[in-house]
Amino acid sequence: MEENKYSDDVYGRARVQDSDELKAYYKELETLGAGALWTVANDIEPWEPRANCIPMLWKYDDLRSLVLKSSELVTPEQAGRRVVYLVNDKLKHISAAVGLLYTGIQVTRPGESTSAHKHKASALRFIMEGKNGYTVVDGNKIMLEVNDFVITPNSTWHEHGVEEDGETCIWQDGLDIPLVNMLEANDYAVYDGKQPLEKPLNYSPITYGCAGLVPNETHWDKPYSPLFKYSWSKVYPALIEALKVNDINPFDGIFMKYSNPLTGGHVMQTMGAAMQLLPAGFKGKAHRHTGSFVYQCAKGQGYTIINGKRFDWKERDIFCVPSWAWHEHHNLSETEDACLFNFNDLPVIESLGLFQSRVLEENNGHQQVQ
Repeated sequence: MEENKYSDDVYGRARVQDSDELKAYYKELETLGAGALWTVANDIEPWEPRANCIPMLWKYDDLRSLVLKSSELVTPEQAGRRVVYLVNDKLKHISAAVGLLYTGIQVTRPGESTSAHKHKASALRFIMEGKNGYTVVDGNKIMLEVNDFVITPNSTWHEHGVEEDGETCIWQDGLDIPLVNMLEANDYAVYDGKQPLEKPLNYSPITYGCAGLVPNETHWDKPYSPLFKYSWSKVYPALIEALKVNDINPFDGIFMKYSNPLTGGHVMQTMGAAMQLLPAGFKGKAHRHTGSFVYQCAKGQGYTIINGKRFDWKERDIFCVPSWAWHEHHNLSETEDACLFNFNDLPVIESLGLFQSRVLEENNGHQQVQ
């Protein structure tokens, strides 16, 4: 692997020695809202990508009781959205989990619902527990099941709830709020009254989720997927079938992204998502790439080594991999597969031409655990 081994004292890098005269000069510039580039150049132009956050793991067993307790303390209407958000130790100032991505765990009891609302931030859900939960996106009511992946594109009216005869539902939320806020472009609005249902129940997944078939008369002109729910009942069998006829990727096992069925591209403009299957006994090799990732274990158990530190996970645990962090996934079981859901900021990274990656060549492609 080719690594940049330059130091900051080589030609082309800032290496100015401060003097009393220079310090006075810097202060004079500061009074005018200005500064000398060479004083910050080495920080804002690193030799390689540099994350501002750290890898973290959120254990579901530790959080679940507190998530449920929130449903005893506040109602969905009082809270707006009753969510326990997960925050990176280095990103508390922007309430982000990793990079410019936000995530949290939302709980809704039978008979409860939230008011319809919309915002410029895009959102997604990954269903963790419960029965007869639903979402309504721009008049499309969709029933939810465990391990379903659901999108709420930016500026779409949406609401969530659980039917009276259902069971308490818990799901993971993912949003690009930190990104949209950083761009100073976010907003929020509440629907005046009850959002009308414009399509039959489950219209979107029935119409657009049928093995690559789409209606001939489709006239979809929006920049996001018309398929609002990607059902686990179809996703997992697809992974199993793919495993039969595809080589196992040494880094990610069987990795399949959720896509817009009309274009084959990402499901939304700013966030992508994927599901990967780690075969029994899988021991992934290490690589790194630009792009921030939030993972949830959907099935099985294993561990991920991130920048030399081991993070053990099992079903429902959530962890993050910062941009440009070395990472490798391992399935602990020798008999059962494991599945990892992730959402990421790759649509932004790729569209701006910022994607790059490296493969670890030392130690047979595996990191030394610290």
